[in-house]
Amino acid sequence: MTKQTGYLVLNTGDVLEGEFLGKPIEQEGEMVFNTAMTGYQEVLTDPSYAGQIVTLTYPLVGNYGCNDMTKESHYPALAGLIIGTACEQPDHYQSNYSVKDMIMKYDIPTLQGVDTRSLTRIIRQHGEVYGKITTNPTDKPTICKVNPNLVKRVSVSSIQQYKAIGSASFSQATHVVVIDFGYKHSITQALIELGCEVTVVPYDASFHAIKRLDPDGVIVSNGPGDPSHLQDHLPILKQIAQTYPTLGICLGHQLIALAFGGKTNRLPYGHRGSNHPVKDLLTGKVYITSQNHGYVVDDASIDSTDWSISHRNVNDQSVEGLKHKHLDVTTVQFHPEANPGPKDTQEIFEHFVERLSKKEVKQHA
Repeated sequence: MTKQTGYLVLNTGDVLEGEFLGKPIEQEGEMVFNTAMTGYQEVLTDPSYAGQIVTLTYPLVGNYGCNDMTKESHYPALAGLIIGTACEQPDHYQSNYSVKDMIMKYDIPTLQGVDTRSLTRIIRQHGEVYGKITTNPTDKPTICKVNPNLVKRVSVSSIQQYKAIGSASFSQATHVVVIDFGYKHSITQALIELGCEVTVVPYDASFHAIKRLDPDGVIVSNGPGDPSHLQDHLPILKQIAQTYPTLGICLGHQLIALAFGGKTNRLPYGHRGSNHPVKDLLTGKVYITSQNHGYVVDDASIDSTDWSISHRNVNDQSVEGLKHKHLDVTTVQFHPEANPGPKDTQEIFEHFVERLSKKEVKQHA
């Protein structure tokens, strides 16, 4: 196959040259970068990357191949992919196909041979950057803002139910409802492995629809986009958190903070990778975490009468977790299910499920 030259043109005026890996598909999106050394298949299928052109900073991508087990969603939602070099002959006992095969199967606009180091420096320098993958170096991106409808694009449209795959790890089986703002499948996998029955509901499910499911607890999931675009859903999330033990993850963490009067800010260039150090302020222990987010909860907006900050990012001191002082509500900015990334914070799920297994904390009211 003849290789076709492609270009990444940015709203900063920069143009980077590469070659198409797969079909020469043109696409626009918000520019982000992920620093993980592994986990490219999880990144490709993470719904939180919807609308984004993702730069993988590790120079060789695809050396252990891809398979049908390591997916965080049924279909990739990212706008495009930028890499250094693609390995077309992977070597791993679980590999079924190459990263190029996956890119071609799902028509993911992809450029390889790009100077990803230079691109990462541009994103770090300018912060909010938008780009277009194109065959024309004089092209320009026309969409230079975050799409407010990304969550609607990736959320399930109907209720999905999952049975526990093992015996209950604690005193009794529990039922967890996951509100899908763009959830990763490894969240439900972690829960069913702990003996939970799991029901996934659309992001716009009503309070009464969730109440009819009679959950022991609720998880507000991760997802893409700017949390401030989801103002209409905040009253329902607050009602849920006031009624059921609740855990917010990533976007869910931000939405719960907003629902209780907090504010969120955009980070200069986001936290995306699998080696972000986070300190538990109660124990002093530092965890290495997997993260993927471009917004954070504003410290000054947190009501210290009702909330305490439970975790902070060691690098920039941003808020990484909250705990309500009167309700059974906890939130984390990082991903306890990891995938990709270390399993340091798996205990967050364990502690949550253990609390749910006690009947007396099933509901606040």
